[in-house]
Amino acid sequence: MMDISKTDERYKVLFEPVKIGPVTAPNRFYAVPHATGHSPLMRNGSHAMRTTKAEGGWGTVCMQLAEIDPTSDICDLPIEKFWDNDDVRDHRVLTDRLRAIGSLSAIEIAHTGIRGRGMGTGMPVWGPSNLPCLKPQVPVQAKAMDKADIKALRQSFRAAVKRSKEAGYDIVYIYAAHDASILWHFLSPAYNHRTDEYGGSFENRLRLMREILEETVEEAAGEMAVAIRLAVHEVGGRGKITNTGEGRDVVEALADLPDLWDVNIATWPHDSGTSRFDNEGWQEEFTSFVKQVTSKPVVGVGRFTSPDTMVNQIKRGVLDLIGGARPSIADPYLPNKIRENRVEDIRECIGCNICVSSDAFSIPLNCTQNPTISQEWKRGWHPEIVPSAASKKDLLVAGAGPAGLEAALVLARAGHRVTVAEKSSELGGRSLLESRLFGLGAWSRVADYRLYQLRQMANVDLYTDSEIDADAASEMEVDHTFVATGAHWLNNGLGRTHFDPIEGFEQGSLSVDAIINGAKQDGPIVIYDDEHYYMGNVIAAHLARLGNDVTLVTPQPYVAGWMGYTLEQSRVTKQLTELGVKVVPNAVATKWDEALHLRDANTGASIDPLKGTLVPVGLRAPNLQLWASLESSESKTLLGDAEAPGIIQSAVFAGHKAARKFLNDGVEPAMKRERGMLFVS
Repeated sequence: MMDISKTDERYKVLFEPVKIGPVTAPNRFYAVPHATGHSPLMRNGSHAMRTTKAEGGWGTVCMQLAEIDPTSDICDLPIEKFWDNDDVRDHRVLTDRLRAIGSLSAIEIAHTGIRGRGMGTGMPVWGPSNLPCLKPQVPVQAKAMDKADIKALRQSFRAAVKRSKEAGYDIVYIYAAHDASILWHFLSPAYNHRTDEYGGSFENRLRLMREILEETVEEAAGEMAVAIRLAVHEVGGRGKITNTGEGRDVVEALADLPDLWDVNIATWPHDSGTSRFDNEGWQEEFTSFVKQVTSKPVVGVGRFTSPDTMVNQIKRGVLDLIGGARPSIADPYLPNKIRENRVEDIRECIGCNICVSSDAFSIPLNCTQNPTISQEWKRGWHPEIVPSAASKKDLLVAGAGPAGLEAALVLARAGHRVTVAEKSSELGGRSLLESRLFGLGAWSRVADYRLYQLRQMANVDLYTDSEIDADAASEMEVDHTFVATGAHWLNNGLGRTHFDPIEGFEQGSLSVDAIINGAKQDGPIVIYDDEHYYMGNVIAAHLARLGNDVTLVTPQPYVAGWMGYTLEQSRVTKQLTELGVKVVPNAVATKWDEALHLRDANTGASIDPLKGTLVPVGLRAPNLQLWASLESSESKTLLGDAEAPGIIQSAVFAGHKAARKFLNDGVEPAMKRERGMLFVS
């Protein structure tokens, strides 16, 4: 029985058990299926990540999308393969571990339909109609499934349900969300152009989903709960399924057939909306009707990190279970912290989607807030536990940005005496400063979480207005100095396109740092974005909201190319248009002389010069003055942006890794490697 004696009375409802068909969830915290970047050949990392969530109090922990057979081949992504009985043993290891901890386990079996590629198996992509693969860059078309294909698909689903039982799962999912499910493709008239009994009318397009769900219930035979994951509303995309139309119709038609409804919205950029565009709980507008239609429990998501918001969802009858993907990544121990009345210790998701971007590169996911995610097995890092130092030392951390604060926290938790010195009047560095720009307010949580922890610790001293030089460091007589002095934005034109300074830039421009620190400018502003992540477009939106006439120039064909990986690129473009920002793509800067001179990136032809205050957004340079002045190489460590400028996630990770290395007597801890089995014929 879970001990809730310390739990705030307001939050005890979150720890009530919830019956889901033949099984009972021990509480309302539900770690929903999400991609982790761990392929089927990376079982150790995959299992350790999920086991950590269970240890942290998530009452139900789900496996990611698991393909049911080789005809569902989304070959460029490390999606789970659940093709045959050889997969059962490894999954059984996970379910046994979760059961021993006290959590339910769930698996999301799926066929990706026309989201598949078929390039790894050589099999044709399957779909309701002969349409292109849903990744435009892939020159593949789907085969319109015939009756034999549909029969084979149903048999594959049934076989996967049987394997799920053998693997020990408590809940088996039928996946019908987003545009990555063949059941969604058959349901939506945007994809289903059939004229037989599986096409045309709503009932016909629903037929395959109903058949597979009924057969799943039959095969589960009361030994497993059956869940369905459905996007009940489509924002953007092809917009054919809505919560007032066929999204609601599906729930009404199948209301009490599954044991659990897991509901969200499509498309993925809206389902996994960033904090820049969507507030906590934003999906309620589209999903709240579901509990009015079904008597079965409902789980939903909304980047929930506040226990008050969670309780509000339960008490108003919006949800029965609080779904978490990104919140469970940022803090696997979120439920236990609420249960133990340590709400202030929650490491809140900032909604930056760095975790999502990992999926695009087919790597185990990263997190800005939680540097230990994906490292639980590989490096042996625990999100809450730091090994105690054998001998306590006096340590100095110069710089209170993301890297410095994370290093200080890890070192202090190990028992060292830590002094943090920051040259500015505020602690938090770039995470604090950038959070004051339009849309990035939640990013202050990076500093807030770490500062709250450090301020509770008697072995930590925090100082502002304290710029450290070699003499000051020497006078402090510390055992080791961690140099986390950050980096500064260059305004000479160096960027992703330009590896050399651009003529006139340094003399005629306003730096990004000046704008971040509140500099205001009258008249038109020309931003030259050669970084292609968030800074150029955030500044453009920020200045446009202040009333400036803003033009954003980029050498790329579109704005914020890298933000396609964080699912924000199209929403950024829409936002800039709504704010009146003029965008000039495919334009390479050649010089500045009271105007920005440009040439076409494709043809080399000249483009009319643009007048206004120039703001170059390109590369940053490390601040190395302190590092260079410190003499001893053995008693100093360079970390974060001061070592290699990067994104905030990289800085936090670097701070954590530097501290762990110090705790390991200065030796980089070895990384364990996942190894596949070698078959010798």
